[in-house]
Amino acid sequence: MSFRIISLLSLILNNMQNKKNKEIEVRFLEVDKSGLKEKLLSLGGADLGEELLEEIIFYGKDVAWEGKTKKFVRVRKNSKRVTLAYKDHSVRSLGETEEIECVVDDFDKVCLLLERIGLAPFRRQEKRRHTFTLGNVTVDIDTWPSLPTFVELEGQSEGELKEAAMKLGLDWKSRHVGSVRELMEEHYNLPVGTYRVYTFDHIE
Repeated sequence: MSFRIISLLSLILNNMQNKKNKEIEVRFLEVDKSGLKEKLLSLGGADLGEELLEEIIFYGKDVAWEGKTKKFVRVRKNSKRVTLAYKDHSVRSLGETEEIECVVDDFDKVCLLLERIGLAPFRRQEKRRHTFTLGNVTVDIDTWPSLPTFVELEGQSEGELKEAAMKLGLDWKSRHVGSVRELMEEHYNLPVGTYRVYTFDHIE
């Protein structure tokens, strides 16, 4: 029942979205943040600033928390805006993910709405993200609690991502195309799927 709610919510978001449905993304692990920022600026990249992102992840109530569900709803806020997103990692080729995202007005009210329609808030989490653009590619340098910093490249084609990686001196063969949760659990042995709080101040 609750996955039907998630699917319905995705259709609603699809009609009001301000971001394309498909994103192609790859990650490169344990980067030198300072060196990467310098390289981006030397290449003419645009610095969009660094933010603390606060998020709540919602699942359907009928999904076991320890399971590896590929669909979820996320409410995110930073100092500038609040967004609501539906994400589906079920079918992925080169990190392709279905993501439907829109801007909303009130973080707490949106979370309450999701609970009222049958979704369950599972995890509150934080990360620090420094965003750049390099041509048509978005470059996010992400730092999560207790993990080394990594970089995510997002664009519309594999060719764009390969070219950006080459310019930045990133080894394409070492790219990671799974979800962030898979990265945490499988590469770093961090059981984030069982956490209810994953912030810089507290993990449980």
